[in-house]
Amino acid sequence: MPATDPSLLHAAAAALAGAQRYERGALYVVATPIGNLADISLRALHLLSLVDAVACEDTRVGGALLQAYGLGRPGLALVALHAHNEAGASAAVLARLAAGERVALISDAGTPAVSDPGARVVAAAAAAGHPVVPLPGASSTLAALCAAGDSLGHGFVFAGFLPAKGAERDAALAAVQAEPRTQVLFEAPHRIKALLGALAAAVPARPLTVARELTKQFESIATHPAATWPDRLAGQPHGERGEFVLVLHALPPAAAAADALPASALHVLDTLLAELPLKQAAALAATITGLPRKHLYAEALRRRADTGDGDAGTDEA
Repeated sequence: MPATDPSLLHAAAAALAGAQRYERGALYVVATPIGNLADISLRALHLLSLVDAVACEDTRVGGALLQAYGLGRPGLALVALHAHNEAGASAAVLARLAAGERVALISDAGTPAVSDPGARVVAAAAAAGHPVVPLPGASSTLAALCAAGDSLGHGFVFAGFLPAKGAERDAALAAVQAEPRTQVLFEAPHRIKALLGALAAAVPARPLTVARELTKQFESIATHPAATWPDRLAGQPHGERGEFVLVLHALPPAAAAADALPASALHVLDTLLAELPLKQAAALAATITGLPRKHLYAEALRRRADTGDGDAGTDEA
């Protein structure tokens, strides 16, 4: 239970957020804390005091969160909406909206409908003509990015959780290796060792920020070359516990075109360049590897220029 009297918190929330109109029949997408209970907005607290129902990723977690803020009350419906029932639960939420209820959508932690479930019900509510109102707040992605200090980054790619195994995982790791921009990845504790090992092999020199247990008591954030992280993790007591957010830093512009391409893709490109005109070789290499044609074309131009081959051409990819 919070040390502060909940009534004082509710009064402050109502004073600052109560002037806004909160329509009935609207879906409110509410960011919740990613660890520290203090990281919730007063606007979110006020809205949660008004709604008729809360769609939760896990009703046990959602219920405990509401109780922590003194917001549990008779008559407030908790609706389970998670990855395995989102289609059916969306219909139940739409029925409530059609009846004029205010419904809040929350995840277990952070902002719903991005990496967590919720996008389907948001799309369905909007398609049915119901207002969808975001209440922004805590984000592990932005928390990790702002602590990473990636001065070369201009924008970022959100990769989230990579596929767990098989060809899909191999393709996702190849895409991560080929992408020169800043990337944000999520990983679960039982797979973090494997992911760090894969990144160490694929992009050993790139700076990698590993943020663990963000906003919680044992939060840790550190940046080192990707090649060093497997040993660093092995040397940390309980290092594999907790939730992880990884920021793979951007490549320097001059290095991006070549260093972003896997060695296997460069081998394919070199083989084709030996037999085909530059533009055709780059296009075929993109088809074979699944990597961006413009990156392969730029690298093909560089390779032809280095060899002094006059067949570099002037066509753009």
